[in-house]
Amino acid sequence: MTKMTLSRRQALAGAVATVAAVKTQFPGGAFAQAPGPETNKVQLGYIALTDSAPLIIAKERGLFTKYGLPQAEVLKQASWGTTRDNLELGSGGGGIDGAHILTPMPYLMQLGRITKNNVPVPMSIVLRLNTNGQAISIGNAYLDLKVGLDAKPLAERFKQLAASGKDVRCAVTFRGGTHDLWMRYWLASAGIDPDRDVQTIVVPPPQMVANMKVGSMEAFCVGEPWNGQLVNQKAGYTALTTGELWADHPEKSLALRTDWVAQNPRAAEAITAAVIEAQQWCDADANRAEMCSIVARRAWFNVPVADIQPRVQGTIDYGTGRTVANSPVKMTFWRDHASYPFQSHDLWFLVENIRWGVLSGETDTSAVIKAVNRDDIWRAAATRAGVTAVPASSSRGVETFFDGIKFDPANPSAYLSALGIKRV
Repeated sequence: MTKMTLSRRQALAGAVATVAAVKTQFPGGAFAQAPGPETNKVQLGYIALTDSAPLIIAKERGLFTKYGLPQAEVLKQASWGTTRDNLELGSGGGGIDGAHILTPMPYLMQLGRITKNNVPVPMSIVLRLNTNGQAISIGNAYLDLKVGLDAKPLAERFKQLAASGKDVRCAVTFRGGTHDLWMRYWLASAGIDPDRDVQTIVVPPPQMVANMKVGSMEAFCVGEPWNGQLVNQKAGYTALTTGELWADHPEKSLALRTDWVAQNPRAAEAITAAVIEAQQWCDADANRAEMCSIVARRAWFNVPVADIQPRVQGTIDYGTGRTVANSPVKMTFWRDHASYPFQSHDLWFLVENIRWGVLSGETDTSAVIKAVNRDDIWRAAATRAGVTAVPASSSRGVETFFDGIKFDPANPSAYLSALGIKRV
């Protein structure tokens, strides 16, 4: 197993020390008694995915202004690669200060795994934007199989296609990101090796449906509204929602550059408080239709409301003749502590990236979580936003997947040992 280089270890140690110093200077709760934000502006990126809604709503409903950031901008990004590039630049270099982001990406940037020349870019996760709400979709060529949670029916068909010389492709949105990990877990659970039996390719979320239509892939994993749009356009069907794979799983996060947080600690808390308030608004059933009408606008997603609203409200048309109403695993923004960035969930993402060789098996997961996960900012911001019910622990405890595999954050090695297909 390849070890992290000394320079990367040194960079991580430096990042940990920097964050520790910031936490000492600005302990949880201290911001609330401090003056207003150091700046009244921030530039935040988003991708046209339903789970970016809290950022859009915070902007549309004036919540950033309420918390002292009237010049906050929420800027569309073309892909997760673009988001990463603009975070590397920072707003001072023509980029952005923070973003709606796949939860593993801030860790991969912190460790220099996905940055230019492998130079670490310290990042801070300040909240989780949502749980659930993604799906794995299949092309119409496999409609006869009506594939669901069990991907085994695809195994033989994929073997036949490969034997005929066809490239069998499954699309994800970013290597090592959440959609990559959901797709890999699902395929591997059925004995399909995601590195050897198929090709995993990267396609930006808004381009998934168009690429499925022209036959660029057999399956894809992405957030909404693109799975719903695929069904509405009769170009494919939903095999499963990712909440069926792992109920109430963590998904996107709001992350800020750590140097920006260090320079603007009160502003970081204000941003977090504004988005927390937006999450509460988005999660109220009475507001979901209005939320969908807002994000569907040309200025934000530029898609029909009908592609967004049913799944947000819990109605899943799988495109196979099966429709589920009031899904217990619909996208959640606030309830059941969806907003809190549990460290145990960040650990799972790191362990899965170790599983697939994106990270070294010798990665110091405790140190990097300590550096990146800023649940102290979340707690201070939640107090400022008037939240009284907060998690008692930074761990949500043992998690159980659809195939019976359990992840105990106190014993991640046991989880890895239980997995059949892995690179570590």
